[in-house]
Amino acid sequence: MAKPELNNDMPFTATNYKLLLIGLAIVTVGYILMSGGGNGDPNAFDASELFSARRITIAPIVVLAGYAFVAYAILKKTGETGK
Repeated sequence: MAKPELNNDMPFTATNYKLLLIGLAIVTVGYILMSGGGNGDPNAFDASELFSARRITIAPIVVLAGYAFVAYAILKKTGETGK
């Protein structure tokens, strides 16, 4: 009786890991863009700093693009298919 062929290939290749790290870097940049806006004086409120276009619009778009890139890195098929 023949033994079944085992598939010992790793699901991720070096390309997947590189793309995953790039995606995580994009997400990190997005969260860095979103941070800040604090004020040293607790009695003063600066709405223009807190609700700036960078924090409300640009940073969430960058974070979502980073997460989409991470999903692409996970789902990307690399290597040989069919032997």
